[in-house]
Amino acid sequence: MPNESNVSPVLQTSKVSIVREGRHILDSVSIAVSPTDRWVILGPNGCGKTTLLRVLSLYLHPSSGNIFVQGRALGTFDIRPVRPRIAYMSASLASEIRPVLTATQVVMSAKNGALETWWHSYSEQDTQRAVECLDRLGVAWCADRELGALSSGEQQRVLLARALMTDPIALLLDEPTARLDLGGRENLIRLLQTFATDNPQLPSVVVTHHVDEIPISTTHCALMRDGKIISSGPLHETLTSDSLSECFGTSLLLEQRANGRLTAYAP
Repeated sequence: MPNESNVSPVLQTSKVSIVREGRHILDSVSIAVSPTDRWVILGPNGCGKTTLLRVLSLYLHPSSGNIFVQGRALGTFDIRPVRPRIAYMSASLASEIRPVLTATQVVMSAKNGALETWWHSYSEQDTQRAVECLDRLGVAWCADRELGALSSGEQQRVLLARALMTDPIALLLDEPTARLDLGGRENLIRLLQTFATDNPQLPSVVVTHHVDEIPISTTHCALMRDGKIISSGPLHETLTSDSLSECFGTSLLLEQRANGRLTAYAP
């Protein structure tokens, strides 16, 4: 059943499992993403983080369990107009888009949840909307530049602008810093913090392997291991040295930096 609080979660899974060839990729996973929540999902490679994000984005349906979108159970509504409004961005997305598309075309394609613009028709208003989204991310100057001509950091800004195109109900980011160098990573983390401030009613879920990449704006944390959520809740209650050590199967020490960001290392 969906959360019984006064405000329904925007996205929610209830005991969701994904089984492939007898193996549980996800094993009875429950998570509720409410308005203003900023979630981070941490865990080792192969623990099911990306699979969970694909379930939340409605691109992957569970073997068992329930998914709710704004209180409505999957199967009781048409997902076609809903799916594009769940903005999904992955580190690999840039490589899936033809590099000759302009930044404007990349952003516009999100209107129909597509990776190309020639599959659908777009109006002048759509073009204007795409340029406005680029402007909000500080990259309006590259509206007519080809995606392949932009740096990795600029591409990530374009993809974040793409996420705004559909007036999204939630933002899902799968390892958004994976293709970036140290400077690009830090710039993107700062951008995500600013993005959260500028869009206070847009909940987000970020998947990462690294504690160092958690933005200060993060409010909640889920730790995953072997397809299960082993701990979840408010960030500073859930993410501890002990819980992190259990999650990654090695002794780890969690510390907070002077700027409020977190870091972890083996003592």
